[in-house]
Amino acid sequence: MRHNIARADLDAVIEYLKQNDPKLTQSSQVQEFEKEWSEWLGVKHSVLVNSGSSANLLTLTALREHIGIGEIIVPTLTWVSDIASVIQCGYNPVFVDIDRRTLGMDNAAVIEKITPKCKAVFLTHVLGYNALGQSLLDALAARNIPLLEDVCESHGAQFRGKKLGTFGLMSNFSFYYAHHMSTIEGGMISTDDGELYQTLRMLRSHGMVREMTSPEIKQSYQADYPDLNPDFIFAFPAYNLRSTEINALIGRSQLKRLDVNNQVRSANLSLFLENLDAAKYQTDFAIDGSCNYALTLVLTQPDPRLRDNVMGALRKHGVEFRRGTSGGGNQLRQPYLRKMFGDREFEKYPNVDHVHFYGFYIGNYPTLESKKIVELCRILNDLAA
Repeated sequence: MRHNIARADLDAVIEYLKQNDPKLTQSSQVQEFEKEWSEWLGVKHSVLVNSGSSANLLTLTALREHIGIGEIIVPTLTWVSDIASVIQCGYNPVFVDIDRRTLGMDNAAVIEKITPKCKAVFLTHVLGYNALGQSLLDALAARNIPLLEDVCESHGAQFRGKKLGTFGLMSNFSFYYAHHMSTIEGGMISTDDGELYQTLRMLRSHGMVREMTSPEIKQSYQADYPDLNPDFIFAFPAYNLRSTEINALIGRSQLKRLDVNNQVRSANLSLFLENLDAAKYQTDFAIDGSCNYALTLVLTQPDPRLRDNVMGALRKHGVEFRRGTSGGGNQLRQPYLRKMFGDREFEKYPNVDHVHFYGFYIGNYPTLESKKIVELCRILNDLAA
């Protein structure tokens, strides 16, 4: 990523700090950012936290409080905090392979893995691609199983004209520096469920009842616990995952440019895929509705020589990349999951394993020049297989 924090964002912070005694911790700027984000996304409620990983954790914690413990179906290709939050909250993760055209969970495989123990499906929209299909939405609705959406890499992407992050019971976004928009560090949880919204607000701030916006629920807690100071009633053994006014100010400033920047990102990806050699590199990604965080480069065949040549050429020309794409590849190869599932479980998921060894992502950002994309494709296409 380059130039993701603009001069206008910094100026907004500076002007705010010039005020007499400006508030810096969570206050009115956070509230305004949450409101503006909800309006942009198309949901009723949003809760700003200090990272996308914190959004994952609070989402699973809230789900546990409202629905209980069981199995959650998770991707093999995702960021570690998705799966970590499932484990940390006491759920059993159930893994599925990916669809190589979306890099998200194979929807048919998800449906096959649903059992009476399943409490939710936690789906990641990887690197800006939509991972949802109507068959999955229909199957979950028929079984009354909630969908959780990780949209941390896919701000603004859509499925059938509706923004990702509006299909699930709760959705998570990240505002890390390199993502579609940034608050330096930050994350958001969005939902249409009013009860979950109140729970999320409490979980974000130590479990304190005073964080709720519902006077009726506050009064019920006060009536049930008359021996407690109403300002210090703790409903849950929770966390402090609040953000700050400064982060919110940057987010409000960035949100104004998000749609325009996303158009450039999508154009960049199309240019990249149009100029790649389809005999060597996958070009048939499902780009309809996508809004890409990165340029995805996946070899069509498992070719160690071409893979090594790709890495050598990228390093030679100073092009930063990540092998394995999102989250470092097949999560079941990581030590934390090998301890739980053994050293052979990853072998059951060949699609994600191909991406693990033969997939990359390369930075995609609004100021990336088209001529650099075309030149990069020429360099990649000239490499020997």
